[in-house]
Amino acid sequence: MPGLVVFGRRWAIGSDDFVLPGAFELFVRLVWWIGILALYTVHKGQFNCPGGGLLHSYLLVLLILLASIICALSALVYISMQGTISNPGPRKSLPKLLYTRLLLYLPEFIWAVVGAVWVSDSSVHCEKTVINVIIGTVIASWVIIIFTIIGVVIVFDPLGGKKTFYLTDTVNRNLESSQSGQLLYNVKNTATRVWEKRIRLLCCCIVQDDDHRVAFTSIAELFRTYFSDTDLVPSDIAAGLTLLHQEQDKMESCPKEPEEVLCHSPSSLVADDLDIELENAAHYMLFAAAAYGWPYYIYTNPFTALCKLNGDCCGNRPTDSDITGSDRHNFHFGSILKITGLQYRDFIHISFHNKIYEIPFFVALDHKKEAIVVAVRGTLSFEDILTDLSADCEDLTLEDVLENGFVHKGITQAANYIYRKLINDGILNQAFTIVPEYKLVIVGHSLGGGTASILAIMLRNSFPTLRCYAFSPPGGLLSKSLADYTKHFIISVIVGKDLVARLSMPNMEDLKRRIVRIVANCNRPKYQILLRGCWYEVFGGDPDNFPTELDGRNHDALTQPLLAEESLMVHRSPSYSALEDESHLNSPPQYPHLYLPGKIIHIVEESSSRRFFSSDIKYTARWSNESVFSSILISPKMITDHMPDVVLKALNSLSQEHGSCISC
Repeated sequence: MPGLVVFGRRWAIGSDDFVLPGAFELFVRLVWWIGILALYTVHKGQFNCPGGGLLHSYLLVLLILLASIICALSALVYISMQGTISNPGPRKSLPKLLYTRLLLYLPEFIWAVVGAVWVSDSSVHCEKTVINVIIGTVIASWVIIIFTIIGVVIVFDPLGGKKTFYLTDTVNRNLESSQSGQLLYNVKNTATRVWEKRIRLLCCCIVQDDDHRVAFTSIAELFRTYFSDTDLVPSDIAAGLTLLHQEQDKMESCPKEPEEVLCHSPSSLVADDLDIELENAAHYMLFAAAAYGWPYYIYTNPFTALCKLNGDCCGNRPTDSDITGSDRHNFHFGSILKITGLQYRDFIHISFHNKIYEIPFFVALDHKKEAIVVAVRGTLSFEDILTDLSADCEDLTLEDVLENGFVHKGITQAANYIYRKLINDGILNQAFTIVPEYKLVIVGHSLGGGTASILAIMLRNSFPTLRCYAFSPPGGLLSKSLADYTKHFIISVIVGKDLVARLSMPNMEDLKRRIVRIVANCNRPKYQILLRGCWYEVFGGDPDNFPTELDGRNHDALTQPLLAEESLMVHRSPSYSALEDESHLNSPPQYPHLYLPGKIIHIVEESSSRRFFSSDIKYTARWSNESVFSSILISPKMITDHMPDVVLKALNSLSQEHGSCISC
């Protein structure tokens, strides 16, 4: 960092990113050179076979070529090791070394072709060992060349030419001039188009309609906005994340103040309420997990699921009027039956239909809790991911409740789709006709939890006793007024350091600023940070105490950006809520602060290993508030804590513990 500029354009790689790949190639080249030298020494004077003269010249030139490459690589690795992430000055000669190294690929390519021709020549009758070595040499050369080409494609930045202008001479540019403004507008448009092409490529296997095209443009604009104001390369982000993780672990290991601990001690009344909600949540999480169908069932029962589904599903197919969407071999419905333990007659409606803004759900009768359960599926397809990423805000106006509330656009459209199905198609009327005394409960996990929450808000006026259980919902979901309103009928359940529950545009902006700040002020080279970080993530140990320029600075000074930081933050992102332009003061920000829905139960591990595998995990739960989830936490478990099986395991553990306490 900043991105390396060679051949007149910026690339998605830093000048300090050649240490580890360069060292690996250097090791391979050294072993290769020693092997060829040994072969040449042993067979010196014995190249009298047909074609031996060419072989002698081939090996001699190959030794010289490899020696030249080794020298170039050694210099490249040494220079790349100098300086720090935000101080590329000691590496200013690296582009010249890189040109030299790339230039050596030309004779290597030519010599690989010569070796291939020599090996394929039927008139050559030299010793078998020598021929095999030459074949190995030719293969190794082609493998290295191919991997180099792949590496160039990976680090190619389509905006490199534009970004070179965009990131340089910032001070001297007058953005108020029409020419500069138009140029900046063209850069932004180009960036948006590039992101849109990337998204279309990733979603090439799905049928694309107008909704998809609108979503692609919206998501591309979101990514362009987020990544346009920093000069970060992927390895900088990796280094920043590992530094943040270690810094976070150091802070967590510090003893807490007594008042901080006491503030989490609930009264007996609150504790009883928490136990009841945990027991309900454990029960309804089964329905939320069942909505994923056969992928979840096979994931949690990898050895027996297919046999059970093949044996039991075929006779349980509902009639066509009860089910919509594709369920080949009846695996989805059979899995739902297995997970929930319900009978076929308990299901009112099942939908496996899946498009962007239209997600699967089912409606079933839960006789144990006397409830009509609407279970909404979470993210399981590209269409669902597009729904998740359609993160613009839109107004949700509720009659007699709130006039203005901001909500996540994509998830709100998914909730509107299910709302129309439930009300307009008479699905809920059919259910309440069968069991009029039952209450309505809406559940979902992840995307399903967010959709269930907004759906519950829409149905609240018609069904005042409605309850909603949102498991691991996305953090950027509801504005503050709506989040407060939902505390009366929605329970959100979050496990540990779940990433999704903390995902919102303001939180992502905060994470970006923290990454820039910590990498800009770390005085260690990037390769040391990454190596130490890998060791720490895999084997544990004490967090490394990397010295930074922040050491010794007073608290007031930390509120001002350091020089290194200012060089990495190109310009303030438009997604910041604090807008300085007076012309925008009366309009809402594009990405305002959005919060988790309802009352929040936060489940954390009380005692277990920090690593992935732990033999004994004990959980504890407490009521929490949205401020706890105002920052993204870096952890190996930030993804696994979101998985539905982990959430279900935690809830079952707490429910069983509560049951055993009652029996005692």
